[in-house]
Amino acid sequence: MNNFVLRVLVTIIGFTTFFVFSLPPVVKIGAIFTEDQENSAVELAFKYAVYKINKDKKILPRTSLVYDIQYVPKDDSFHASKRACKLVDFGVQAVFGPSDPVLGAHIHAICDALDIPHLEARPDLESEFREFAINLYPAQHLLNAAFQDVMEFLNWTRVAIVYEGDYGIIKLRELIRATNSDLEVHLRQTDLDSYRAVLKEIKTKEIHNVVIDTNPENMPHFLKGILQLQMNDYKYHYLFTTFDLEAFDLEDFKYNFVNMTAFRVVDTQDLSVRELLRDMAAFRLGRPDLLPVLNSSYIQAEAALIYDSVYVFALGLQTLEQSHSLAYPNVSCEREQPWDGGLSLINYINMVGLKGLSGPIEFKEGRRIQFKLDLLKLKQHSLVKVGEWRPGFGVNVTDRGAFFEAGTTNVTLVVTTILETPYVMMQKDKNFKGNSRFYGFCVDILERISKKVGFDYILDLVPDKKYGARDPDTGRWNGMVQQLTMHKADLAVGSMTINYARESVIDFTKPFMNLGISILFKVPTPRKARLFSFMNPLAADIWMYVFSAYVLVSATMFTVARFSPHEWHNPHPCEVFNELLENQFSLANSFWFTIGTLMQQGSDLNPKATSTRIVGGIWWFFTLIIISSYTANLAAFLTVERMITPIENAEDLAGQTEITYGTLESGSTMTFFRDSMIETYRKMWRFMENRKPSVFVSTYEDGIQRVLKGNYAFLMESTMLDYVVQRDCNLTQIGGLLDSKGYGIATPMGSPWRDKISLAILELQEKGEIQMLYDKWWKNTGDTCQRNDKGKESKANSLGVDNIGGVFVVLMCGLAFAVMVAICEFCYNSKKNSIREKRLTNQQSLCSEMGGELCFAMQCRGSRQRPALRRECSKCLNKVAYARDDTKQTSLSPVLPNSP
Repeated sequence: MNNFVLRVLVTIIGFTTFFVFSLPPVVKIGAIFTEDQENSAVELAFKYAVYKINKDKKILPRTSLVYDIQYVPKDDSFHASKRACKLVDFGVQAVFGPSDPVLGAHIHAICDALDIPHLEARPDLESEFREFAINLYPAQHLLNAAFQDVMEFLNWTRVAIVYEGDYGIIKLRELIRATNSDLEVHLRQTDLDSYRAVLKEIKTKEIHNVVIDTNPENMPHFLKGILQLQMNDYKYHYLFTTFDLEAFDLEDFKYNFVNMTAFRVVDTQDLSVRELLRDMAAFRLGRPDLLPVLNSSYIQAEAALIYDSVYVFALGLQTLEQSHSLAYPNVSCEREQPWDGGLSLINYINMVGLKGLSGPIEFKEGRRIQFKLDLLKLKQHSLVKVGEWRPGFGVNVTDRGAFFEAGTTNVTLVVTTILETPYVMMQKDKNFKGNSRFYGFCVDILERISKKVGFDYILDLVPDKKYGARDPDTGRWNGMVQQLTMHKADLAVGSMTINYARESVIDFTKPFMNLGISILFKVPTPRKARLFSFMNPLAADIWMYVFSAYVLVSATMFTVARFSPHEWHNPHPCEVFNELLENQFSLANSFWFTIGTLMQQGSDLNPKATSTRIVGGIWWFFTLIIISSYTANLAAFLTVERMITPIENAEDLAGQTEITYGTLESGSTMTFFRDSMIETYRKMWRFMENRKPSVFVSTYEDGIQRVLKGNYAFLMESTMLDYVVQRDCNLTQIGGLLDSKGYGIATPMGSPWRDKISLAILELQEKGEIQMLYDKWWKNTGDTCQRNDKGKESKANSLGVDNIGGVFVVLMCGLAFAVMVAICEFCYNSKKNSIREKRLTNQQSLCSEMGGELCFAMQCRGSRQRPALRRECSKCLNKVAYARDDTKQTSLSPVLPNSP
C-alpha cells in the first residue's frame, strides 16, 4: 500500500514538474526578408536550420519550431511594420531579420515595445543598448579594430575610404577616430554613377591604399572601374569590408599582382563546416530549383549568420526549459501590452555560447563579442587564407609572404641611384647600355635581391645627384627621397643612410650595412728626429728639477758631512796621537759622489755617518725611479715613430678654427649635425654653416681631394672612409665613430616590396653573401695601399744617427771640455810652480817649467810616480817638507825626506 502511494506521488510530481518547467509542443517564430531575398541562400539557410532542429531533436526534444516568413519591399518601413504586426498576431515568440538597417530599426521598435526577442544578422550601427535585440553580426567597434590592425600591419600612411550611403560613414566612424595622427585619411562618398570619378581622383592623388565599403550588388561595377582606370597593379592595395569577397569574379585581378584583402566569418576549411554545407546544399524541401543558391564550398555570410541565429534561439529555449515555463504570447500591436515571458527568454538567449557556422559565438548586452575572422588575400590562383583576427588577440598573419608575392617576374621596378665609389659606378665605355652601364657593391646586391624576390628593374641616376635632404625653409625634399615621395621611382639603391627624417616620408628595408660617421684627415707628417732626441723621455721642467735636486743633494751631503763627527777620520791610523783629521766629503767630492750615483756608476766615497747614509739612500732611491722611468720611456720615444697629429677626435676639431671641416651637401651626415642636440656637434654645425667659402662638397671625390690638399677634415660615413683609406696611404681616420646607423634600400611609404626585400637582405646576410661582396669591393680589388702599420706595432724600428746622434755629441763635448779643463789645470799648475821656483832660485821661467812638465806628461813609458816637490825651498826646515792636503786638511802635515 505504501509503495503504491509513493508511486502515485512521484507520478503526480513528475507531471507537475513537466507542466511547470516545460516548453509548449510548438513554438512559433517569424522571419522578415526583403523581396529580393525570396528563395535566396538566406531564406534557405533559415529554413534548413529549423528543419534540422526539428529533425534531430537534440536541442528541443519535445518541441517543434514553426516559422512564418513575410516578404517586404526594400526601404518600405510602412509595409515592414504591417508585416511585423501580422507575425505578432500569428503568435510568434521571436522575430528574425531583416538585414536592411532602416527596416531593421522599425521592426526592432515593435519587438521592443511588445517584449518579443528580435534576432538580427546585420551591421549594428546604433551605439545605445537595445534590450530585446540579439545581433549575430560582429560588433562594429570590434570590426573597426580588426581593420585598423590590418592597416598597421601593412604600414599604411595614406588611405582613401570609399563608402556608400549615410550608413557607411556611421559604420566606419570609429575606424576614422581610432587611426593615429600619422595616417592620412581621405573620405569619399560614392554611388553607382560616381565610382569612376572617385577612383580617378584617388589615382591622381597617388593614393595606393583604399578601404572599400560598397553595397554587394554594386561591387561588380566598382571592380570594373578599377580595371578601366588600370588601378589593378602591385602598387594598389584594396581592403574590402564585405565578408563575401569570394562571391565575386576576380579573374581579371589574379594575374596583375594587385593586392586585395578582406575578412570572412565562415571558415570553409573546417571539416564540420564543409559537412554542414554539403547537407545544406542537398536540402530541397521539395524545391529542386533552390539547389543552385548553395554549394558545398561557400556560403554567404548573412546566410551563415541567420542559420546561427536560429540555433542561438533554440539553445536559449533549451536553457529556459530547465527553470521556467514558456506561455504563448497573447499580444498584439493594437493593445501594446508586453509579453510576460519575453524578458526571461531574451536573457537566456543572451547567455548562449556555442561554435556555430560563423565560428565561436558569445554575446554581451545583445552584441556579439566572440568570433573569428579569417584574413583573405588574393593570389594568382584564388583568395587564400593568410591569417586570422580575434577580439583581444589582434591580427595573426600566418603567411606574411602573401602580401609581397614572389615570382612576379613580369613586374619591372624603376630604381633610382647615385654614383658613389664603390657602391654604384658607371662603365667608362659608351658601348654599355641599360643596367649594364652600372657596376659596384650595391648593384651586385640589387641583382641578387631581384632574383630572390622576383622582379625586373630599370636602374637610372637621380637627376639632381643628391641623396635627399629636407629644406628647413620650404619643407620640400630633394634627391632620391623626392623621387620616391613623388612615386617616380619604386626603389632607391645606394649608400643611403636610414635616419628619422627620411623614415618619416619614405620606408626603408632592413639595413644591409652598418656604419657611423667618422673623420677623414690627411696622414700627419712624421716627427722630424732631433739631435737630442734622447732628451725627449723627460720633459724640460723635469730635467730642470733633476738638476736642481742634484745640486741640492750635493750641497746637503757636504753640509751634513761637515757637521757629522763620524765623517772626520785620521788619515794616518798608525799615528795614534795624530791630531790631524780630514773629511772625505769635500764640496767637489760631494758633487762627484752624487753624479756617480745618478749615472749608476758609484764612486770610491762611502758615507759612514747615519745622517750621510740617509742622504745617500734617499738619493739612490730617487735616482732609481728617475733612471728606470727614463729608460722605460726612452725605448718608446726612440723606437716608435711619432706623428704630429693636430686633432685626435671631434672635440679637438670643434675646439679649433685653423683646420676647416665639412660634410657632403644634402646628405645624412649634414642632417645629423644640423639636427643634433649634442653641444659639440651643434658647435661644429654652426662653424660649418657660417664658414666662407663653403665647407660642404657636392661629392665624396671633392671632399677627398680637399683633404689631400691639407688643412681640411672631411666628415663622412665610415664605410666609404674605410674604402678610401685602404687605397690612399696619405689618408687616415681620426678618432672613432660619432654615431651608429645603417644603409638600407628605400621604398615609397607603404610599398609592398619593403618587407620582401628585407627578408631577402636577411637571407643574404645569414649566408655571408653580403660580407663576400664587401670583401670583393673593399679588399680584393688589387689597388689597396700597402701600409707598414702592422710592422711598426710588431717590432721596433732601427735607431739611426737622427735618433741618438746627440749622445755622441754630448760625449765629444764632454771629452773636449775635459781636455780644456786639463789644459787649464796644467797651465795653472805650471805657472804656480814657475813663480815659486823663480822666487826661490831665480832660475826657472814659465816656458821652461811648462816644457818640463809637458815632456814628463808626454812620456808614455814614464814612471807612474813623480815627486811632490823636486827642490828645497826656504820653508824647508830640518830636512822636512810640508805639502797642503787637497782634501781640506785642518793643518799642515810633515813630510820626511825619505818619504815616498
